[in-house]
Amino acid sequence: MKIAIASGKGGTGKTTVSTNLSAYLASLGKSVVLADLDVEEPNSGLFVHGENKFTIVANKMVPRWESKNCTYCGDCADVCNFNAIVALSDEIIIHPELCHSCYACSELCPTNSLPMKPERIGEIKVYETKNFDFIEGRLDLGQEMAVPLIAQTIDYTDKNYPNHIKLLDAPPGTSCPVIEASKESDFVILITEPTPFGLNDLTLAVETMKVLEKKIGVIINRHGIGNNSVEEYCAKEQIPIIAKIKNDKTVARCYAKGELIYPKIEHFKESIEEIVRFLEGLQ
Repeated sequence: MKIAIASGKGGTGKTTVSTNLSAYLASLGKSVVLADLDVEEPNSGLFVHGENKFTIVANKMVPRWESKNCTYCGDCADVCNFNAIVALSDEIIIHPELCHSCYACSELCPTNSLPMKPERIGEIKVYETKNFDFIEGRLDLGQEMAVPLIAQTIDYTDKNYPNHIKLLDAPPGTSCPVIEASKESDFVILITEPTPFGLNDLTLAVETMKVLEKKIGVIINRHGIGNNSVEEYCAKEQIPIIAKIKNDKTVARCYAKGELIYPKIEHFKESIEEIVRFLEGLQ
């Protein structure tokens, strides 16, 4: 299975659940790979202490202007929907950070003056831990778009771990990066917290997943604070609540130390076991 772990907002516990669930499944003898797709700020590696086996440079294809045969017709700028090209009377200016690698300008240039060339956008790092494999996508500083690197990280994971349980630690929010991380998943776990902010952002995430026609379930983290509005919303929308993780300062202390939590705190381990039982029921 390929399971995306997402949320409508940051700080709800995606990485906490992703890393602990991966380690627990591996301890049961399951073949597991965890992919950190929050490429703008990956932090699963803070809790997954593995050996970096190798690193792959990730590129995206962008046009390069060759002036020799250019007639300055302006077709390239006209067909670019992302304003990545400015056509002047004596120069073609390309903004690589805005390019979506759609190839329209290159393919439609009448003089073949815009060949596509690779440009580095980040890295895909492959780690080996005691029990499972870990893949991290990391976007270079200054890069504008996370989606190409997320897509390449997923593609690497799919090709190299075809028979593994794949857990995808998705970016927060409901924009293009989380859609890219979730669109090919078999199931999406949404992490939330029982607060007005948690409910608001959960609602946005649920609506996004409905558009993608994804099967979803909810985990309520820090259960015991706030109110019951998240549970009432899930009941109304007929969304299964997979587990409720108790609000506990000792969990925060373990997190702050970069430690896995389930081996140290029994009620947290019980919540992870609930999640595993739920996922086993999906197969």
